[in-house]
Amino acid sequence: MLFVLPFPEIDPAIFTITLGSYEFSLRWYALAYIAGLLIGWRLVVALMRRPRLWPHSKAPMTPEQPEELLLWMIIGVVLGGRLGYVLFYNPGYYLSRPLEALQVWEGGMSFHGGFIGVIAGVLLFTARRSLPHFQVGDAVALAAPVGIFFGRIANFINGELWGRVSDVPWAMVFPGAGPEPRHPSQLYEAGLEGLVLGAVMWWLALSCGWLKKPGQVIGVFFIGYGLARSVVENFRQWDAHIGYAVEIGGGGLTMGQMLSLPMILIGLVFIFTARAPERV
Repeated sequence: MLFVLPFPEIDPAIFTITLGSYEFSLRWYALAYIAGLLIGWRLVVALMRRPRLWPHSKAPMTPEQPEELLLWMIIGVVLGGRLGYVLFYNPGYYLSRPLEALQVWEGGMSFHGGFIGVIAGVLLFTARRSLPHFQVGDAVALAAPVGIFFGRIANFINGELWGRVSDVPWAMVFPGAGPEPRHPSQLYEAGLEGLVLGAVMWWLALSCGWLKKPGQVIGVFFIGYGLARSVVENFRQWDAHIGYAVEIGGGGLTMGQMLSLPMILIGLVFIFTARAPERV
């Protein structure tokens, strides 16, 4: 008999309040977004208080400015994540039901879309405040793995974005995914995209002086996330309505891999450019 781990029965809603015909639930997914953004904000503030890490021993922002940046990032994550999901993963469905594209509470967010939204938010913020965008971007990149970690843990609690069918000893039967045991790919992503990538980036920033060359840490994030996501996509169940985005022989590339490959290339450009003649 095949041994599988039981999926932990955790209610996606932390608590629910009912007032007459209205019902409000605080869900783990929402808490993950809140925790990631707030902890990320405090990490950026801490970086601003360590000027020796930055070029010419001068931090790119005051310790107070990341609070304003947080608002821009919240808007970027929510709008970008939703629009990315609509455009990258299910454009046909939402083209015929445009009003549903606005129903964020029904689920459906794209990391790559949220990532583009954060980039837009950072660029708009730095342009308005005349701040060095590469240095601010490096600080935001260092905070990003925290949010990714919490988000993937929330995916696991929700029993969504599960992995492919597997016979590994730690395979799980996810509610709504059929009777077959599957890879807990959400935990793989939390580990690689969150813990491992975050540890590497902070080591480079704190111990190797990589913040001294603006854009290097951004490049590491691009490359690290792109590689981690590309690897985990081999264990994650692809979207049924998409399948392989590109067919190659008996397999192919998933949409997640297709969106991650340009990230790796862009990351390399960032690092090579940062190591070119001095640029601040």
